[in-house]
Amino acid sequence: MGVMVVTGASAGIGRAVAEQALASGWQVACLARSEDKLAEVAAQGDGLAVACDVSDEAAVGRAFAQVVARFGRIDVLFNNAGMFPPAALPDEVQMADWDACIAVNLTGMFLCARAAFGQMRGQSPRGGRIINNGSISGQVPRAKSLAYTTTKHAINGMTKQIALDGREFDIACGQIDVGNARTGLLANMDAAATKTAEPTMDVGDVARSVLHMAALPLEANVLNMTVMASGMPFVGRG
Repeated sequence: MGVMVVTGASAGIGRAVAEQALASGWQVACLARSEDKLAEVAAQGDGLAVACDVSDEAAVGRAFAQVVARFGRIDVLFNNAGMFPPAALPDEVQMADWDACIAVNLTGMFLCARAAFGQMRGQSPRGGRIINNGSISGQVPRAKSLAYTTTKHAINGMTKQIALDGREFDIACGQIDVGNARTGLLANMDAAATKTAEPTMDVGDVARSVLHMAALPLEANVLNMTVMASGMPFVGRG
């Protein structure tokens, strides 16, 4: 296997990926703001719990340095940490909510990708893989989610740019777009949308998909994968 960094590893998709990776023999650095919950995950194998606010440049630098000090390298980053702000029509979006969403979902993913890219570029043997957690909302929006949808559209471009710039350094970059995995984040989305609950799927199926992407040789890359609950209204959502 190798060394994997998982951001947002204390809950939801991030926790499911970290737990399955540890069970599969990966060395896993679990990053999130909630260190007590991280310790529970990291203890399930050869793991490391690192408290980190991904929107803080200095904190990200310290966290990635701690990972390399422990494991020596980084083979995969699952760039997952994210948040969903309160639902609102465009003219009702509060600047504080907009700024918080941009800080975590976009700037945070950039900071972690930048740190991983730099490590992968310079390590020996060089290279690695960055897997960004996008969203079906980056393809088809959810009602009253302007800030969230905007960040996820931005991640589409980030993934392609990193995939292009990583070619000469043996750094692959792909993205997984998830639709309706059963997590706390989805519960917040459903409550905010004030609509009938949509069909959902087990978060473990998302984790298995991420681990498939992670385990590929660097000569192969899943640029984009959509994993969704089969019955959700995605194609022709409305």
